[in-house]
Amino acid sequence: MALCHYCAYETSTPRACGSCQGAYLRLTGYGTEKVLEAVRAALPEARVERLDRDLAVRRGAVARVLAAFEAGETDILVGTQMIAKGHDFPRVTLVGVVDADVGLGLPDFRAAERTFQLLTQVAGRAGRADLPGEVILQSHWPDHYALQFACAQDYDAFFEREMEFRRTMAYPPVATLVNVVIRSRESAEGAAAAEAIAARLRGLAAGRFRVLGPAFAPLARLRQEHRFQVLLKGRRKAMRDAVRQALVERYGAVRWPGVAVDVDPVTIM
Repeated sequence: MALCHYCAYETSTPRACGSCQGAYLRLTGYGTEKVLEAVRAALPEARVERLDRDLAVRRGAVARVLAAFEAGETDILVGTQMIAKGHDFPRVTLVGVVDADVGLGLPDFRAAERTFQLLTQVAGRAGRADLPGEVILQSHWPDHYALQFACAQDYDAFFEREMEFRRTMAYPPVATLVNVVIRSRESAEGAAAAEAIAARLRGLAAGRFRVLGPAFAPLARLRQEHRFQVLLKGRRKAMRDAVRQALVERYGAVRWPGVAVDVDPVTIM
């Protein structure tokens, strides 16, 4: 069974490509269940449990798994980001992170910041009592500054390096962003609307802001809708006024169907 964690869409696992009918499909990535299997195979005598979003939907499952781990009834806990934050288990002396750099590949200007935050948080799970702690990161990009400074727990150095990137690329807090997302059941219709809105915004920019796009949103299709985005960088008031004018001209002053405007977006996914 294949399940979308964004919209809960379920379908049977395909045996062939939907376009060319080729049967050369293979599963990739390392979900918690795969890691759980590998740990149990490598350490057959260890008591291993997992905790992830799929398990968390079951009533009482999270409390049960965490209580067993705290009581020492579980030796190894395999999980997602859910187990990286806010837990205090004095017995934990070793933390391992598989694909520690996976978040760096996300098309979001805060990718390095979020990776650094997560790794420093998960590192704090080990060695919280009198016993020493050790953290092992598995990475395809070990030289990235987010991983290097997370290993060193050097917050000031990460801040300086990240701010250099933000200044170079004109990302917050150096500049303001406005993200305009256009959704449509029909791809061609959504693309045409996004192109028209972007063109009008360029006409209104007058050097006060930049217009990037339109382009497919990182999550290009969600809940049976195609998603496009137009990203603006520049002065907040000028961008807000221009977006309002462009959308009112196209849709009217009451409703903007299929359009979402995010000023100072926390994420551009």
